[in-house]
Amino acid sequence: MDDMQVYLVGGAVRDALLGLPGGDRDYVVVGQTPDAMLARGFRAVGRDFPVFLHPATHEEYALARTERKSGRGHRGFVVDADPSVTLEEDLARRDFTINAIARRADGSLVDPHGGARDLEARVLRHVGPAFAEDPLRVLRAARFMARFAPLGFRVAAETMALMRGMVASGELSELVPERVWQELSRALACAAPSAFVRTLRDCGALAVVLPEVDALYGVPQRAEFHPEVDTGVHVELVCDMAAALAPGDAVVGFAALTHDLGKARTPADVLPKHIGHEHGGLKPLAALCDRLRVPLAHRRLAEVACREHLNIHRLAELRDETVHDLLQRCDAFRQPERIAQLALVCEADKRGRAGHADDAYPQGPELLRLLAAAQSVRAADVAAEGLEGPRLGEALRRARIAAIAAARTLRR
Repeated sequence: MDDMQVYLVGGAVRDALLGLPGGDRDYVVVGQTPDAMLARGFRAVGRDFPVFLHPATHEEYALARTERKSGRGHRGFVVDADPSVTLEEDLARRDFTINAIARRADGSLVDPHGGARDLEARVLRHVGPAFAEDPLRVLRAARFMARFAPLGFRVAAETMALMRGMVASGELSELVPERVWQELSRALACAAPSAFVRTLRDCGALAVVLPEVDALYGVPQRAEFHPEVDTGVHVELVCDMAAALAPGDAVVGFAALTHDLGKARTPADVLPKHIGHEHGGLKPLAALCDRLRVPLAHRRLAEVACREHLNIHRLAELRDETVHDLLQRCDAFRQPERIAQLALVCEADKRGRAGHADDAYPQGPELLRLLAAAQSVRAADVAAEGLEGPRLGEALRRARIAAIAAARTLRR
């Protein structure tokens, strides 16, 4: 295979130049046909364009290609992977200059769009006007900011202006829900999800793809509890705190993003109080989850966090039976891992406030301790008394409440 023109491209080159750990390595092959690749033992895997897996390393090798806009949306393209397509033509179709750098086998770079310079300047800049042909790239820009904002990156002014024009064109409405969710979930697994939200809001896309979240901006909260006042800013802080407490966990991240959706529905004459916002948030949460086809695990934790976060905050004030019933509502006895995640979301909520990032949150470990006490009661122990049906369920409930009470007495 030494006679093939092969170049390492994309994220592997970018991350190496940033000094970040390497992930997947993708290659571009110039001057070859699909038949020639198959003859060399590569396995075809590309659905929309010619991509092959190396017979030994199983890394991806794509034929150099160009793309021409043929319709609306992110899939309205005609792909040309003719052997005559050059490396420079392939790089020109990419989204950002920092992703349009190739590395030869000898280690030298092919960088026709100044990507290495933009990496040094910490700028996310589009390659060319073709960027505007794919509405998904607006979300990709926001997702890259969620990853790279902690390194000091910013979106180039001309790229932000182009993104605003793309939003104004209405083409973002053509995005399929699965792709929106894919970008959102990947952003929530990054170090700074707030940068994803802010970037979308800056270009007007947040109101299109996440209107329930966009509606939180400008909604005031009581300053004595929320020094940041603005609910949208609070959610940004909560998302970043969740990312710090549960790195890479998009399930926790999604619950953090959506836990306060009900505050956008508070009547103006009640503000800045938000009475009943926990239950008020369930309807917009359901709308968001239905629209983006959010996976069930993300949806269930988000529902529990939306409904119960204030109860967890005041855990010490709850009666023993109320604690038990809260755990029961959360399906804690069948899915105890959900309670550990809920505790993290609630801690992120409490610490995701201006000036409170270092606050202790004893409610989290206490919730897990009380769950463990309740779990120590086995149904088999109660069933030994000859009970069954509803009577067994009630006896199990009483025994678990007693275990919670005993655990609290020991702590006191």
